[in-house]
Amino acid sequence: MQRRQILGFCGIFLLLVMALSCGCSTTKPIDSAPDETSPQDLSTFVKTAAVYADQVGETTAVEEFSKKSGLYSGEDRYIYAYDFDGTLLAYPHEADEVGADGLNWTDIRGFPAIRVAAYAASTGGGYFTYLSPESSGGTTDDEPGNSYLPKIGYSYPVDETWWIGSEVSIHDLAGDERATYPTAVEDMIALVEEGASYGRSHGSEEAFAEISNRSGIFVDLDGHYIYAYDYNGTLLAHPYLTGSIGDNLIEREDPFGMKMIRALSETAESGGGFVVFIWPNPDKDNRLEQKIGYVQPVDERWWVGSGVYLSEITGIDTSLPALSQ
Repeated sequence: MQRRQILGFCGIFLLLVMALSCGCSTTKPIDSAPDETSPQDLSTFVKTAAVYADQVGETTAVEEFSKKSGLYSGEDRYIYAYDFDGTLLAYPHEADEVGADGLNWTDIRGFPAIRVAAYAASTGGGYFTYLSPESSGGTTDDEPGNSYLPKIGYSYPVDETWWIGSEVSIHDLAGDERATYPTAVEDMIALVEEGASYGRSHGSEEAFAEISNRSGIFVDLDGHYIYAYDYNGTLLAHPYLTGSIGDNLIEREDPFGMKMIRALSETAESGGGFVVFIWPNPDKDNRLEQKIGYVQPVDERWWVGSGVYLSEITGIDTSLPALSQ
């Protein structure tokens, strides 16, 4: 494992200043997550906790992070900790899981969230996302039938052996109390639903031609678009991958082993919803990046989908360049 960057004195000082300016104290327990937050608030919270862990040492920090109400844990906002081998070290609301190997844990659609979070931490810290059922008090119910929504997390290394993270619901990043999701996600969902409706009303032949038209109604001003597949994973329409139309991509997988087209197809076939996966970003020299996708079935033969890159929500580059080479 490559040597990870450790906080120096200057970094610690700057983070403490940031923490104090944001109202995050290392001596006063937090009450809960604020009604409104931002990706920057999340990263500051985690980095401040890393400063604390560096100061007091792993044993004391893990004990503190394990408390349901402590310096860095409340009902909805808390810190959890893993070592780089995937062992859970601290989780305030699921203490019985501490000691378990979480490295191969995936979300409901197969996204390897812990491995991606550990990778982000190993490269100096970064954002990640995954699907989770709505939670209350830090606990979740993973039974089938629940509505799974994206969470946005941030992971950061404490030293070469362990890392910490925290996360917020995508609802908390909407930025407008009238909105359910951030604007990019709201627009993406609307585009998919419009495409599914168009397919039902105009038929597949006309819909495939329109979806594959780069100047058509399903490519917006920001470059977002929809695509169409059948449930076996054959690409039926795409404005940019026109050379792959007719190819079966069901076995395509990312560097972590997730078969994203299979996951998208199965989600659409089961009624639609969100899927988190990794895909090249053409605006970042085709570097791999996490993407929040949304799919809807059109009929019993095919479905449509779209997605937004994580960087569109965080406002910073979240690509995985080392994995793209």
